[in-house]
Parts: sequence; structure tokens; C-alpha cells
Amino acid sequence: MALQWMILAYVVAAEVVLVSLLTIPAPKLLKNQLVSLVSLILQPAMFIVPFAGFQLLDIYWKNEHRLVCTSEICTATERDRYEKTMYKSQRNVVLCAAACMLYWCLYRICKYHKEIQRLEEVEKRAKEE
Repeated sequence: MALQWMILAYVVAAEVVLVSLLTIPAPKLLKNQLVSLVSLILQPAMFIVPFAGFQLLDIYWKNEHRLVCTSEICTATERDRYEKTMYKSQRNVVLCAAACMLYWCLYRICKYHKEIQRLEEVEKRAKEE
């Protein structure tokens, strides 16, 4: 189970790096090349959205079927274990949400950049005429 969360964490880290690279100012040629590279990566990277959704469903199912330790007969160890699992679940929900949100941000940044390029070409052609 930890392997799935490690993969998701690495994907989120990679998405953060790509979003950072796309949003920092850079020369136009470099930015165009970077956007085209990220655009090629976006379609195969779409797997992250259903993967994160599946992980969210898994967290929900485990939360619904988790033993609740609220009575006085619970030991301190059991209470600590329960709290630890709750914190892990919350962290993993944030990780899944971040993965989906960052993927969407990458997609929109690339789409906006391509639209700007298209509009610049139209403007260039209009000026030439």
C-alpha cells in the first residue's frame, strides 16, 4: 500500500516542478519547447486522475469500516494508532486532491499558451496583409 502513496507523491512532486518551470519567465523559444514537451507528456500522464480517484475511494471505504476507539476501554496505544491512521488518511486525501489539481493546472497552462501562440500568429498574418 505504501508504494501507491510513494508513486502518487513522486507524481505530485514532478507536477510541481513542471508547473514551476512553465510559470517562470523564460525566453520565448525555450518556453515554446517546454510547453510542447509538457503537452506531449500530458496525455499519458492522465492516468493520475483515475488513480487518485481510486485512492480516494479506498480511503473512504477504509474510513467507513475503521474500528472507532472512543470508549474508555481503549488503551493509549490503540488510541494513538487510531489517531495516526486518521492523520495519514487526511494527508493522503490532500495528496490526491493536489495531484488532480496540479494536473488540471498543467493542462490549462499549456492550453492557454497554445491559444496565445495561435492568436499571435493570427495577429502577425493580419499585420502582413
